[in-house]
Amino acid sequence: MSYNELSENLSEILKLENEPVAIGWSVKEPKNVEKEEGKSRFCAKLKRAMQGEIFYSTLEEEECMGGARYSGLKDMAEYPAQVQSGAFMVPRGLYKNIPAVQRSRENESHINPGIFSSVAFAPLKMAEFEVDVIFILCNAKQGMEILHANAYDSGEHGLGADAAPICSSMAAAPYMAGKVTYGFGDVGARQNMDLTPEEIMVSIPASDLSRIVSNLEEMRTKVLFKEE
Repeated sequence: MSYNELSENLSEILKLENEPVAIGWSVKEPKNVEKEEGKSRFCAKLKRAMQGEIFYSTLEEEECMGGARYSGLKDMAEYPAQVQSGAFMVPRGLYKNIPAVQRSRENESHINPGIFSSVAFAPLKMAEFEVDVIFILCNAKQGMEILHANAYDSGEHGLGADAAPICSSMAAAPYMAGKVTYGFGDVGARQNMDLTPEEIMVSIPASDLSRIVSNLEEMRTKVLFKEE
């Protein structure tokens, strides 16, 4: 089944209000996708893809330190000490002190640097590149059904993300762990994406998408998941 069909089925079954977003890492800059103009944050790129844009970005187009680091486009060792320590986060209110920042980073996922040169974004239904992760903005009930569909035939449990940047929790984490990941995003991403208080996030590794959509379809025939 094509990405277009999978996206249409997923959106129809769950009644999604937002387009699922395809994310794809590449060792070379893709030839069939336009390069992003200007700079933007990783979370803003997700929002733009949700609204219909198709593009890829390199380190040059990444405005956020976190977006560059967690997506594997830049090594943390290349940043100044002030950034490596995380000291700049303390006065902003994200952490009480530097030790808290460092401990948090130990538990945050990132793509290994030096492998990929670009990241492509598109509405899933329009993706013509190799997709690695599908990012979905939804409500709690829709997220719950995705998690049930993931467990339906496998018994697998998804990963719960905390307040790590979504370039880590909702992109790098499902890529590296190969598991469905759900969370609420971080304060910066929620502001940059202008999210409502009710919206949550779920990311699906592309290798699980077909299975999850099929399971959702079958679940709709069962007592607890029949449409009202």
